[in-house]
Amino acid sequence: MTSMTHTNQRLDYLDAVRAFALLLGIVFHASLSFLPVYIGWAVMDVSTSNLVAHFMLVSHSFRMELFFLVAGFFSHMTFHRAGAGPFVRSRLLRIAVPFGVGWFLLRPLLISGWVMGMQSLRGEVDFSAAMLQSWVSFMESMGNPFTGTHLWFLYYLLVITALVLAIRSLVGLLGAWGRSVTRAADAAAAWLCHSPAGMVVLALPTAAALWFMNHWGMDTPDRSLVPQLPVLLIYTGCFGFGWLLQRQSHLMESFSRLTPARLLMTLLAVIAAVYLSGFQARTGHPQYVTFKLAFVLSYALMMWSLVALTIGVFRRCLNRPREWVRYLADASYWLYLIHLPIVVWLQIAFAEVPWHWAVKLALISGITVAVSLLLYDLLIRQTFIGTVLNGRRKQRALRLRRNPALAAPL
Repeated sequence: MTSMTHTNQRLDYLDAVRAFALLLGIVFHASLSFLPVYIGWAVMDVSTSNLVAHFMLVSHSFRMELFFLVAGFFSHMTFHRAGAGPFVRSRLLRIAVPFGVGWFLLRPLLISGWVMGMQSLRGEVDFSAAMLQSWVSFMESMGNPFTGTHLWFLYYLLVITALVLAIRSLVGLLGAWGRSVTRAADAAAAWLCHSPAGMVVLALPTAAALWFMNHWGMDTPDRSLVPQLPVLLIYTGCFGFGWLLQRQSHLMESFSRLTPARLLMTLLAVIAAVYLSGFQARTGHPQYVTFKLAFVLSYALMMWSLVALTIGVFRRCLNRPREWVRYLADASYWLYLIHLPIVVWLQIAFAEVPWHWAVKLALISGITVAVSLLLYDLLIRQTFIGTVLNGRRKQRALRLRRNPALAAPL
């Protein structure tokens, strides 16, 4: 969640990558009501499509992995630029505080969305009654705090950061052995980035962790503060790899290079994962285990290929300073924190409207981003909240001018 100075030419495209990963999460959540099967979401729209399920499978496979890799890259830079003490204080302020405060503020709003979703099934939505009931339910859920929201990624980011710092300290205590381990890690990262087989090697341990998920694909670990080990391993691997990439400045370019072979590999992995996902519910199929093995391998390859491909596209297209990119990069953290209650309320409002799902998805996503951006610019960017989220207060995009007539003396 940190930014780089422009002494590094990667600032702008990696800022854009971070913003893209978080904005894609908004669209992902906005699409959940358009699934053709009920998954326990707050509401199910009257217009659904199998295309939504495919979009969710593919986007969910890499958006948070991309975020954690970039977070690891930025964290290594901040750690060595500012030092251990300022880095830890920064992580606590910019991650732990939004996680704790955000849960208390957003959890009741999310519960209200589920209450209104149930009300909509009966043909009537009472906002005030839903809010009252949500606070009652929220108080009853205090025995299991900091769970049940989309903020789980901040908790995992704190845990992973602590793990990486602990490993770094342990390596430092090993003296010459530790330096050998560091050189070996750097050499491994370089080989993975330069070798044509690097993506496959990265995918193999990822596939092993995916095998132990509760469902096919990446689990969302939002039910407990006890880390889900397979999820923790994958996100730690992404964060750690980003940390290693920043140690050798040329590696990011090699990792994210765009070649016809990589594009073809990504396409084939996506097609295979989408096709094989259809066998998830067919547990009685005689080849079920084989299909699952093929799925986790193709899913892992799709994950790493899309992470690298996304970085490569943004490196090629946005590798120079742009004010709107920096603004969105600053705002994206706030947008992701605040978006989910807005998304759910809008999904309920549009659920019975007889429009095509794609139109409603675009409207829900667009309105959510617009409202969140307006709130960010007016209430967050120049306030102490903006300092917590962005590291310092910044100038608003909207210049609100006072009306001279209102300022005239009586």
